[in-house]
Amino acid sequence: MSGTLLVVGDVVTDIVARHDAPLAGGTDTAAEIRTLPGGAGANVACWAAHSGCPDVALLGRVGADSAAWHEEALTRARVRPRLVVDPEAATGTAIALVDTGAGAERTFLTDSGASLRLSPADWSADLLGGVAWLHLSGYLFFSAEGRGLVAAALASARARGVPVSIDPASAGFLRELGPDRFLALARGVDILLPSRDEAELLSGVGDAEVAAAKLSGWFPLVVVTSGVAGAVVAQGGAVRARVPSLPAVARDSTGAGDAFTGAFLAAWVRGAGPREAATDGCHAGALAVARVGGRPPPR
Repeated sequence: MSGTLLVVGDVVTDIVARHDAPLAGGTDTAAEIRTLPGGAGANVACWAAHSGCPDVALLGRVGADSAAWHEEALTRARVRPRLVVDPEAATGTAIALVDTGAGAERTFLTDSGASLRLSPADWSADLLGGVAWLHLSGYLFFSAEGRGLVAAALASARARGVPVSIDPASAGFLRELGPDRFLALARGVDILLPSRDEAELLSGVGDAEVAAAKLSGWFPLVVVTSGVAGAVVAQGGAVRARVPSLPAVARDSTGAGDAFTGAFLAAWVRGAGPREAATDGCHAGALAVARVGGRPPPR
């Protein structure tokens, strides 16, 4: 398969605070704090480019406050930015609280800002010219404007025969939207790439493998990531492959799922099978958790 991988999704500014001790209420907790470019959609695009996808483009919406900074970061990562500058809202911001004493697990405080204002007005079927694969970030589903864009993009992709993948993005936001509503909006998508929590929520079963198998009755290919438990590949209502994770010293789990998705898509677009693509995804996930922030290292 040759052509562009087009990612549509969120671009945000990440503020990552890594702390060794539990948060102390009402006073100070020492932390290492960094401001970094992020956003699930943007991270996926950067990891796809890092993983060898020769042409990656990203459609997202940012505020004028940091548009130039985000565009430069994407370009440096060899992603072609197609950023819409919002005249009113600031760029989205996510504060990631990373507890280094608990496996680098993170908790997010999220102000979606301009990212969830991406709308059908920002979409054109012409964006699919030369596109071999379209990937939609699940964060698009969590605003009325984003859902409108998803509908428009899926209609354009179907009309042009462009396959589509989606990662659900956030179990918390997904719970608010409702699993049934998400599944209805995502009908016809070729690949679903949820985390274990997202898969279990969408399927209504509390087991990653059973959830993957059940969801593969809705989608032709489902790949569920489970952190240190690796990934499960399901097709046609059954688990077809189990891919182990790689050992890594975790510093920050921010963007590990995005890394998996980006590397998986890079492999898939070049013609790899599901197991090989998932193996590449697990490699990227291990690399991601050993770094601070959600983006790949510079080449």
